[in-house]
Amino acid sequence: MTQLNNILIAGGGTGGHLFPGIAVAEELRRRKPGAQVTFVGTERGIEARVLPKAGETVDFIDVTPLKGRTPSELMRSLVRLPIAYTRAIAILKQRKPDVVLGVGGYASGPMLLAAWTRGIPTAVLEQNAQLGMTNRVLANVVGRGYVTFDATAAAFGARARVVGNPVRRAFVDATRLAQTDPEGFEARARKILVIGGSQGAQKLNQTIPAALASLDLRAMGILVVHQTGAVMRDEVAASYTALGLDAEVVPFIDDMARAYSGAMLVIARAGATTLAELTAVGRPSILIPFPHAADDHQAKNADELARAGAAIAIGESQLDDETLGRALRGLLTAPERRRAMASAARRLGRPDAAAAVVDDLLGWLSGTAEHRANAATPTKSSDDEGSRFATVDFRAGRDELAIRRRPSGPPPIARLVPLHRHARPLPA
Repeated sequence: MTQLNNILIAGGGTGGHLFPGIAVAEELRRRKPGAQVTFVGTERGIEARVLPKAGETVDFIDVTPLKGRTPSELMRSLVRLPIAYTRAIAILKQRKPDVVLGVGGYASGPMLLAAWTRGIPTAVLEQNAQLGMTNRVLANVVGRGYVTFDATAAAFGARARVVGNPVRRAFVDATRLAQTDPEGFEARARKILVIGGSQGAQKLNQTIPAALASLDLRAMGILVVHQTGAVMRDEVAASYTALGLDAEVVPFIDDMARAYSGAMLVIARAGATTLAELTAVGRPSILIPFPHAADDHQAKNADELARAGAAIAIGESQLDDETLGRALRGLLTAPERRRAMASAARRLGRPDAAAAVVDDLLGWLSGTAEHRANAATPTKSSDDEGSRFATVDFRAGRDELAIRRRPSGPPPIARLVPLHRHARPLPA
C-alpha cells in the first residue's frame, strides 16, 4: 500500500494551470497537516512569482513550448527536452514523491514522463473542454485523469474522474458565506471586477474603461477594480484618469476570493479556472472569450454559462463601447436579474472539486496492487470497440458507485455537470 504523504505537483505557466494545483495542495494539507508538497515549474511562469511568496517549495526545470514555434525556436525547445528529463529524474530522486500530479503547462510533461518511467503513480488535472498538448500525449500512461467536462473523460477511459476544476480553500469559504446569507452577500457587493486572467487581456484593457465611463457609476455608488496584467497597468490607469472615472487598477490580484466576493458583476475572459472560481462563489458575469484559445474552448465555456442563465457572452469581434455599455446598463439597473444570474452560477459551481481529487487519490494510492493495475488500464465493454466509455457518477452518494454509459459516437459538447455536494469518489 502507498500512503499519500508526499505529492509533487508539476506545471503552471499561467494561473489557470497553477491555481487548481494549489487548491489540491491546500486540501491535502487540511486532511494531512504533515504532508510534503513540492511544486515544479519554470522560472518564466507565474509559479516563480506566486509560490515563493506563499512559502511553497518549488523546483525549476528549463523547458519551453513546442507548439506554435518557429522552426529555430522548435529546434531549441527539442534540444532542451533531454536536459529537462534528466533534471526531472534528479528532482524525483531528491523529493521521492508518492504521486506526481500534472496540472498542465511546460514543466508538466517531463515530470510526468520521468515519473512514469520510474514506476511512480501519475495523475493529471485537465481544466478545459479540449485536452492540452501535454495531457493529450500522456493520456494513455497516467493512472488518473481528473477532468472538468464530460467531453474530456473519453481520453482517459475508465481512469477518468469528472470532478470539476479545483478551486482554492478561500473560494470554498466564500461559497459557504454566499449560501448562508445570499441576500446579505449580494447587498454587500458594490464593485465591478474586471479581470483578463493572470497576464491581463489587451482587448479588455483597451475597451472596458470607455464603456464604464459611459455609466454614472459614482451616482450608483459602484467602484471599479480592474486587473490589467503587468504590461498595461499604467496605460489603463491613465485611461481611467482621462475619462474622469475612479478605478483601482492593479497588475495582479493575490486574494481573488475576496475580489469576487465584493463584486456585484464580473467582466472577464472565459478560461476554465476563471469560470470555476466564478461559479464557486456565484457571481453574475459578462464573459468575453479569448478568440484565439485552442479549439475555441473559451467560447464554448462562455456559451455554457450563458445558456444556464449565469452570464452574458459577448464575442470579441462584437465588443465595442456601445455593446458593452448596453449590457452593463441592463444588469446594473436590474438587481433581481443579477441575483438570478448569481444563483444560476452557484448551481454550476463545484467548490468540492479539490476534495473529490484528494479523496480519489487517497483511495487509489492506498488500494491493493491489483486495484492500481486495474485503474491504470482502460476497460472496454464487449459491444463498444472503443466508441463508448465509462465515467464515474458520484450522484448516488458516498457508498454507492454508479457507472454511466455514453452513447456511441463523439462525446457531447463540453457540459458543466454539478458534482453532488456530499459525494466522494471511491477507489477503483
